[in-house]
Amino acid sequence: MRRKLQRLFKGELSSNERKSLVSWLFLAPSLLGVMLFFVAPFGVVIYYSLINNPIQKNFVGFANYINVWNNGAFKLAGINTFKFSLVAVPLAVLLSLFLAAVMEARIPFKSYFRSFFLSPLMVPTASVVLIWQVMFHYNGLINNFTAVFGADKVDWLKSDKAQVVIIALFLWKNLGYNMILFMSALASIPKELLEVASLENASKFQVFWLIKVRYMSSSILFVTIMSLINSFKVFREIYLMTGDYPVDSLYMLQHFMNNTFASLDYQKLSAAAIIMFIVVTGLVYIMYAVENYYGKDVEG
Repeated sequence: MRRKLQRLFKGELSSNERKSLVSWLFLAPSLLGVMLFFVAPFGVVIYYSLINNPIQKNFVGFANYINVWNNGAFKLAGINTFKFSLVAVPLAVLLSLFLAAVMEARIPFKSYFRSFFLSPLMVPTASVVLIWQVMFHYNGLINNFTAVFGADKVDWLKSDKAQVVIIALFLWKNLGYNMILFMSALASIPKELLEVASLENASKFQVFWLIKVRYMSSSILFVTIMSLINSFKVFREIYLMTGDYPVDSLYMLQHFMNNTFASLDYQKLSAAAIIMFIVVTGLVYIMYAVENYYGKDVEG
């Protein structure tokens, strides 16, 4: 690199070499930031996961991973997070895709519906938590409404129905953003294909499934990954409503991470983070493989 810089100042580089070097020079600040704030801390996490503690620093191999994997709190948090993501993420994708298809049609008051679904994005998290507490408190609006029909009161956030409440919160917050992404993807589908399908008397289902969904495969992948990431962020709302130790059905991986960090158990925290990273990376790889198989003829 130093020799190339000297040759650049002397004007001895070819046009392609000059363009390549200038590109790397522009990329250098970003690469430095990634190395400093992402790669280096990740290396530290790997290091901590392989030692007994930050003071003695004795190498213990995979002992921390085994201890974390056999930890009851980690298992509970992992199962709850898996259940939540397994239900919430597909619902977020499918419902937002349905809403985008409905918004694409010529329906009255379309702009008002769009604004309604986007409004949760403008509501601060603290306000969202307050709204949900007012609705699902033991003496909240939902219980007062159901009491009219003779139903018993339920402490929603401390019952086996707590995760249903959080799934509803997750969908309410994320459907609007996903819907806009899908509407943009639908608008980019070549009109010629839709016209040919119409001339061939294709049904609406065939047009939607065989043309629109295939051309939207990359957008569906992006929305799925973003929804998966956002499913982990729901910890904020759960924490603000229930604290460090919620009911068992709401104890998520982020609770385990947060509580482990508070106890300064860095080796356990690091091992749990690496396990979580491996699982999420595997899921994303599978989604990329499915999208690549399903949309390869469209992209090619």
